[in-house]
Amino acid sequence: MLKKEFIGNFYRDGKFYCTGPVKVYDHDFNTFSNGVVIPHGIYDVKLNEGYITLGTSKDTSEFCCDCIKYWWENYGKENYPSSYSILAFADGGGSNSSRHYIFKEDLQKLVNEIGIEIRMAHYPPYTSKYNPIEHRLFCHVTAACKGAVFSNIDVVKSLIDKTSTSTGLKVFSTIKDKVYATARKVSENFKKNMKIVFDDYLGKWNYRVIPEVKT
Repeated sequence: MLKKEFIGNFYRDGKFYCTGPVKVYDHDFNTFSNGVVIPHGIYDVKLNEGYITLGTSKDTSEFCCDCIKYWWENYGKENYPSSYSILAFADGGGSNSSRHYIFKEDLQKLVNEIGIEIRMAHYPPYTSKYNPIEHRLFCHVTAACKGAVFSNIDVVKSLIDKTSTSTGLKVFSTIKDKVYATARKVSENFKKNMKIVFDDYLGKWNYRVIPEVKT
């Protein structure tokens, strides 16, 4: 899993124990679907906990930042009450692309709201497989969902919530029904007055987003 999936009576690879045969479509045509589920994952390396947000709209930078905000407000600030910075390892592409200013603008809005610095560390191209989230969270969520028919989004949430490992992995999920706009443009004012601090070494992948002081 951990990619966009159609909701509906569609075949999914894998085995799933049930009381009888299940009839499904062998191709996941959009016209036969009841919507989509777009998972976004956060993995806490220290606590060995995963947090999956299931979106129903589009995978955008705003959606990504909303997922971080939800994690921080519901788990992060309680687990780390004395923290002053969040270190986030992320892929270099997709909704959290290291190249897109719109992601940086949404990140700036996010840190202004939550009041804590976020330090981004993007993986260079072709290296995201080394991100701990890939082999400590995503692979186990994928295994938990194998073969299951995603008849509705609640089924997906239930399967993800049951994900666990012998090493103590816990996974929490939530559904976000917000509709996200695509093709948004970064504001010229942000590009001209960007406060993001880029590292001296490999700055295009490593930078700090610091809350702006209100005057």
